[in-house]
Amino acid sequence: MPSSLKDMRFLIHEVFDFAGHYQALSRAQPGEFGEPPDAALIDAVLDEGVRFSEQELAPINRSGDEQGCRIEAGEVFTPTGFKEAYATYIELGWAGLIGDPAYGGQGLPESLSVFLEDLMCCANMAWTMYPGLSRGAINALNAHGSEAQKEAFLPKLLTGAWTGTMCLTEPHAGSDVGLAKTRAEVGADGRYAITGTKIFISAGEHDMAANIVHLVLARTPDAPAGTRGISMFVVPKFDLDGSRNKVSCGSIENKMGIHGNSTCVLNFDQATGYLVGEENQGMRYMFTMMNAARLVVGLQGVCLAQAALHSSMDYATERLQMRSLKGPVAPDKPADPIIVHPDVRRMLFTQRAIAEGGRALIYYTAQTADRFLHGEAADRERAGSLLDFLTPIVKGMLTELGFESVNEAVQVYGGHGFIRETGIEQHVRDARITLIYEGTTQIQALDLLGRKILMTQGKGLLIFLEEIKRVTETLREPLPELAAVLAATADEWGQLTLELSASAQQDMDALGAAAVDYLFYSGYAALAYCWARVAETAWRAQQQHRQDASEDDPYLAGKLATARFYFSRLLPRKDFHKQAIEAGPDSLVQVSDDALTAL
Repeated sequence: MPSSLKDMRFLIHEVFDFAGHYQALSRAQPGEFGEPPDAALIDAVLDEGVRFSEQELAPINRSGDEQGCRIEAGEVFTPTGFKEAYATYIELGWAGLIGDPAYGGQGLPESLSVFLEDLMCCANMAWTMYPGLSRGAINALNAHGSEAQKEAFLPKLLTGAWTGTMCLTEPHAGSDVGLAKTRAEVGADGRYAITGTKIFISAGEHDMAANIVHLVLARTPDAPAGTRGISMFVVPKFDLDGSRNKVSCGSIENKMGIHGNSTCVLNFDQATGYLVGEENQGMRYMFTMMNAARLVVGLQGVCLAQAALHSSMDYATERLQMRSLKGPVAPDKPADPIIVHPDVRRMLFTQRAIAEGGRALIYYTAQTADRFLHGEAADRERAGSLLDFLTPIVKGMLTELGFESVNEAVQVYGGHGFIRETGIEQHVRDARITLIYEGTTQIQALDLLGRKILMTQGKGLLIFLEEIKRVTETLREPLPELAAVLAATADEWGQLTLELSASAQQDMDALGAAAVDYLFYSGYAALAYCWARVAETAWRAQQQHRQDASEDDPYLAGKLATARFYFSRLLPRKDFHKQAIEAGPDSLVQVSDDALTAL
């Protein structure tokens, strides 16, 4: 597993100054983190994280895919090496890195876990999902659970001795959890009996931990219809007295990718459950888990793009095929390496722009989440609005582009990418689910345009446009060509949003028809902001380097080249999406179902 550590350090220390960010959080909330993490502590986390990822996770990525999980008499067994790697993960103390110290966590800022997740997911996405699901359960219980529930479940979750899941989806309902039929009936002792079936439950049953804590959405008998009647319950695999609860794995899905993660059908048959918070507030509580999970899924898209990029780069520099159109580049060899061909370079630059730009957007969003949770009171509202706005972009855009990137890797490899031996095709299969789970691209698009634009009058967008304007001003002197394009994009983005909002108020089909194109437009604009920040940092570092050395640093030159590629080759894709938005809904909706389906 070639590490992305150099890129991570550049972003963490140079572009976003996370050590300074943590100092600012500490000043805003004195004592919340103890000593705020400095650059040395951050690097220690990165160094240990990359060792764990390279030594424990990467070696079992392909074997885990080939072996998959198996079920025997309702018990699920993970691939060889998964359980042992998880035991090492616990020994290293990673499970409680960001947890509340009152329940055994280390109390560090949430963004530190993003760096660790980045390293682990680049090495083995399927394995990383097991501890990743636990964090959603931890966050929900910490935010909404009773003190008794926190004391009962959080210490075990924060040591990693227990893991957690989210149990939302049912066979008939899909993403429309308001159609859920799982029942919850209260008993005389205040506990609930949970009955129903949940599907597509990642890490729903496995042999890596002693207990699994399921957070289940269910409906009480007198609950209102739809999402207003959803409640959340804690349903452990083994109850607090050690007895086996009445929740069982009916099957594991035979799926396209992420074979090393057990995606389960779970049956609840009068299982004991504990109400989280109040009845009929489950949807609100669910989003505590869901929003964090959506950022993690966006990171998965970036990580798979990163893993495929490293393989593509190595292959393109070694694979000999044809001659350069300008004449032999390697006359001593029978053919030139394919990296000399312009379109191979386009594919490599595309992969690099997606992986490195996407990572920058993830880290910027993680900083925003830190500010929302731990910043000064005056800043929290702004950070919350910005985080709400960025979340569907991160989840929707980075998974779509991540899938594009891994497919470009197959194309770089040619026929060798299509066979299993090289491992590239596994990235494609693993990446495909990221466009679907935790809300499809279409759901993210409707959330962005409907909830985060129309319902808030674009509050988060306006905050982000202010930030773009600030960066544009600092970019004008060193990189005026990028500054001009970024400024024009911000102006166009604001105007397009105003026009689309007006159209949607007249005809809601305009919202539905434009939502995905608006998501893509927003994603390309957000990545332009990130590449502008990366380019400015690289340019300033390059000027300093030229004072200290006689030659340019190829790494910094590569950053600037990729930024220019993004602005000239990928950002113009927004124009297509703008035209599609402006075309309106008529070509989609002014045709009968019969005409559409007549094949």
